Amino acid sequence: MTRGRSSYHRAVAATNREAILGAAAQLFLEFGYDRTPLARVAERAGVSKATLFKQFPTKAELFEATVLAAGGSPAPEPVEIPTGDLYAGLVVLGRAYAELLTRPRMVALMRTVIAESHHFPELRERTFDFGTLPVLQALGRYLREAHSAGSADIDDPDLASAQFLGMIASAVFWPRLMHGTWSITREEQSRAVDEAARTIAARFATP
Repeated sequence: MTRGRSSYHRAVAATNREAILGAAAQLFLEFGYDRTPLARVAERAGVSKATLFKQFPTKAELFEATVLAAGGSPAPEPVEIPTGDLYAGLVVLGRAYAELLTRPRMVALMRTVIAESHHFPELRERTFDFGTLPVLQALGRYLREAHSAGSADIDDPDLASAQFLGMIASAVFWPRLMHGTWSITREEQSRAVDEAARTIAARFATP
């Protein structure tokens, strides 16, 4: 009986969390960080303020979770990552990362971070742990496995990952973030990923 109640409460908590994050994303994008009180989020999500505060004690924590949720869902389709060919695997993961960066909600939320964080110390103090996003976790695993298998010589997988992602972001994300009218074609996006993958493979792939 206890186990049944526990499962039920976990399911309710998960449903409430999804509703809260969905409502928060809408309100943050519509009104900005400053003009989105937590009580308003609770009202739109259809939960009590106590339920919201139990999961997200502060607005900054809720905003962080909202940004991470925008980057983690909808869940990406499972992809086959080639093994033994560092370049080919990087292309697959790089395309998934580029798709993540170009989601409209992700771009809009990051604009909010940049526009409002200097007014709100709590936003500056929060650490947006993008390493928890599925595609970035997959990249970290891939680089470590490639090193262990001998198909790559990567002493610092975290640094190699940052270099790879930075090249992609500089081509497909930062211009879009800074200039609302800027656009990139699918072909240009694919070429940016391809060039980043070639650069990393040329540096780290073993003969």
